[in-house]
Amino acid sequence: QVQLVESGGGLVQAGGSLRLSCAASGLTFSSYAMGWFRQAPGKEREFVAAISWSGGSTYYSESVKGRFTISRHNAKNTVYLQMNSLKPEDTAVYYCAARISTEFGSLYLSDNDYNYWGQGTQVTVSS
Repeated sequence: QVQLVESGGGLVQAGGSLRLSCAASGLTFSSYAMGWFRQAPGKEREFVAAISWSGGSTYYSESVKGRFTISRHNAKNTVYLQMNSLKPEDTAVYYCAARISTEFGSLYLSDNDYNYWGQGTQVTVSS
């Protein structure tokens, strides 16, 4: 049974930092591309960042580019999202997602592309 478990969310002041983690089990992690998405109250879920199965390719939404960094540690079956210079508009529930990927460097930007999802972790940025 595949499980993705996010952690690291919380309350932080604007300008602060958080690091989210997503621990995967029940799958061959190094065969999966990973993504982070977020959903704010009253809004649709949106793409935040993606990383290829090898970690060699990454992609970010324009709203977080230069502030957030996605990374992965395949030996630990974990993907991370380092969030710096946080803004109140970053407040949302953050989800990690996994999609099997055999093509080197492939990235996936749509939530429809992903096979598995975590339960989410709340990030609240106060002004």
